[in-house]
Amino acid sequence: RPASALKELAENAVDAGATRIDIRLTSGGADRIEIADDGCGMSADEMALALERHATSKLPDEAIELVSTLGFRGEALPSIASVARLTIESRIRGSSEGWQRIVDHGELVSEGPAALPPGTRIRVEQLFGKVPARRKFLRSPRAEYAACLDVVRRLAMARPELGFTLEHDLRRTLAVQAG
Repeated sequence: RPASALKELAENAVDAGATRIDIRLTSGGADRIEIADDGCGMSADEMALALERHATSKLPDEAIELVSTLGFRGEALPSIASVARLTIESRIRGSSEGWQRIVDHGELVSEGPAALPPGTRIRVEQLFGKVPARRKFLRSPRAEYAACLDVVRRLAMARPELGFTLEHDLRRTLAVQAG
């Protein structure tokens, strides 16, 4: 569901040390999920690693007992990229330029420099676009949006030190200031 993808992407933003997370949805997230953060950002090599299955940069020295992040298995981004068109743009704080990779249903279609502020922006489009059997099991855009809103509200309540905005179909529906 779009809410599951959104949850994984938002938790990655939290793990990146973001203080602000801005989310945009179209058609309940089935057509587009975009999430932008002001976290630490990723290099081109880290971005490539993040899109590999079972690969993670969040596991310190392979010591699983020291994991302090929300995600570390290395499955979220490659799983989402296999069933959607995924665009990742990221810039490390202090770096002069960012990097972008576009993966369309599992196939790398382009990569190169990107202009954006420090942090990461991820766009998921056409979720299950080439998997119609999965797409037909999605609920109505309104129901999918309600599930996404629930995910964002729960994360905002659990992380009052973070600011969140949520926009659905070009309408701002939630704005939470960092506490």
